[in-house]
Amino acid sequence: MNSDLKVPEHVAIILDGNGRWAKGKGMPRNYGHIQGARAVEDMCETAYNRGIKYLTVYAFSTENWSRPDDEVEALMGLLRNYLKTCIKRAKKNNMCVRVLGDKSKLAPDLQESISELEHISRDFTGLHFQVAINYGSRDEMIRALNHIVDDVRSGTVSDDKVTEEMFESYLDTAGIPAPDLLIRTSGEQRLSNFLLWQSAYTEFYFTDVHWPDFGADELEKAIEAYNKRDRRFGGVRQ
Repeated sequence: MNSDLKVPEHVAIILDGNGRWAKGKGMPRNYGHIQGARAVEDMCETAYNRGIKYLTVYAFSTENWSRPDDEVEALMGLLRNYLKTCIKRAKKNNMCVRVLGDKSKLAPDLQESISELEHISRDFTGLHFQVAINYGSRDEMIRALNHIVDDVRSGTVSDDKVTEEMFESYLDTAGIPAPDLLIRTSGEQRLSNFLLWQSAYTEFYFTDVHWPDFGADELEKAIEAYNKRDRRFGGVRQ
């Protein structure tokens, strides 16, 4: 591990390849999702130890509801178990956890677990861990615009022009810095409706490694690639 590398403050990851990883081992897709969840747990610890302050993972998109019913049911069951253990892990590791996405579409017990997790961990000062569940960036922006319209109509906010700062305050990621580095595993090279607004100046890193195999060494490769980028904002080198 190269301690001289500049570590990105915020890393976002599209967790891809669980099913293909399992298929390659002659196992059912759900086995891949189980191992993928364990990889998320390990990555939280790895990221924090590496000095990353914010970690955001894409766990379940708004489009994932179209998957086979048995796979969706298994994913929701996995999420239930994960949320229970995450509360204990957040307390143990001083980890602040936040769920991004439209939580109103989730089952009532999942909404309750998420609310409890966010409430318990909201003042923790370790890793800031965001999990995108029933999340789609276009959906996020439409929800934000509808909330702005509602607040303008109710008089909560003035009807002045919408600014970037105002709009961002209505997004699921309000108060969270934009990702410096976005990683996608398993060889695909697209954003898949993930953090479209927030990633305007984000560096992208794509790897063929499936998510369950993406560990500390692979994260280090991504950080090394990030350090080779000539980051410019408005023509100014960072």
